[in-house]
Amino acid sequence: MAGRQVNVGILGFGIVGSGTYHILTDNAEQIEQRAGCPIVVTRVADIDWERPRPCVVSPQQRTTDAVAVVNDPEGDIVVETIGGVGIAQDLVLAAIAAGKSVVTSNKELMAKHGERILAAARDRGVDVQFEGSVCGAIPVIRSLKEGLEANRIRQIKGILNGTTNYILTRMTEDGLPFRDALAEAQSLGYAEQDPTADVEGIDATNKIAILASIAFGLRVPVGEVHREGIAHITPTDIRYAGELGYVIKLLAVAKRGSNGKLEVHVSPCFVPRKHPLASVSNVFNAVFIEGHACDQVMLYGRGAGSLPTGSAVVSDVIDCARNIVRGAQGRVPCTCEGAATLKSLDEIETSAYLRMTVKDRPGVLGKTATILGEEGVSVKSVIQPEAGGERAEIVWLTYATTEHRLRAACARLQETDVVEEIAAIIRVED
Repeated sequence: MAGRQVNVGILGFGIVGSGTYHILTDNAEQIEQRAGCPIVVTRVADIDWERPRPCVVSPQQRTTDAVAVVNDPEGDIVVETIGGVGIAQDLVLAAIAAGKSVVTSNKELMAKHGERILAAARDRGVDVQFEGSVCGAIPVIRSLKEGLEANRIRQIKGILNGTTNYILTRMTEDGLPFRDALAEAQSLGYAEQDPTADVEGIDATNKIAILASIAFGLRVPVGEVHREGIAHITPTDIRYAGELGYVIKLLAVAKRGSNGKLEVHVSPCFVPRKHPLASVSNVFNAVFIEGHACDQVMLYGRGAGSLPTGSAVVSDVIDCARNIVRGAQGRVPCTCEGAATLKSLDEIETSAYLRMTVKDRPGVLGKTATILGEEGVSVKSVIQPEAGGERAEIVWLTYATTEHRLRAACARLQETDVVEEIAAIIRVED
């Protein structure tokens, strides 16, 4: 027997908000069957109803007053798809205070202020769900919180940003330089006109902070996560990666350290061709999880877009609705127990790819190899292409060493009279 009707208000009617509305209305019959109750969108708030819409919202549902949606006495669930951490945070906290469950796709909000929001929800006895904040249609948050909750998670590696993955795919498959690949991504609507959040790794950093907090049960301070973007990656680096048996991906990495510290960072990495993440191309996302009992699990799918992210949001709405009609709100609480201590950049151990320009003279290879060894950097392989002119290039692949030793070695190399430039340093994630 179906439960009572659950009413939903949506804040923001852009890409995610419209996708959420479309799924909830277009698939209403099946959603009711699965939720055990009818779920109805009663109010939709947006500041501009004049711009073209992908779906029709009735005049009775439309409003420009988000606060009215939050305070609607008939409302049960508030869906926040505005983005940012200003008004969005105020509205989410107001909805919680009004006794409403909240669903949000706002990664920045949850990465920076999730602790406050989840504590408010716990105290008020309502749900806050945020599956849509990470990897679009991929149910990674629910997998970590429920499907894999019996595990001690050892590590997470993910391709969490479709824009950068598309750019690197085009650079790899067609030899495009970064700027040309970015321009193409912008022309196709995959990248914003200001692509900073994507190409500088900010988007992926927010996402890995959320995933690591859930996986390890400790709040990860997003501002302390080391971050590097992809703008410095060149076709030359991608070519050498291929020769060495790797591809380059922007990886978000979170690992549990033996000393109790967590290793969390976002950076371009060499990924072995045999690794499942290496074959994830174009705008797709993937998350590779390793646990003590489940061993290895990889989740793959579309990480952004109106309907993929809307799918995740509606999944959360259904979960909230089930809890409301059964009086089971707060069934899966926040499980973080204090703040995480992150390894500093110097403490992180990694293998690395080094590409340097040197003077083409006898003994250079031996001299540079000696400096690497003296600084505790062991060489796994080296490529020295045939030189033409006064300069040559040397490419090193190292065994695992600390970032501190690696950078100390590079500083010494840069001071010699034979090394003209350390052109690239890229981590290797085997």
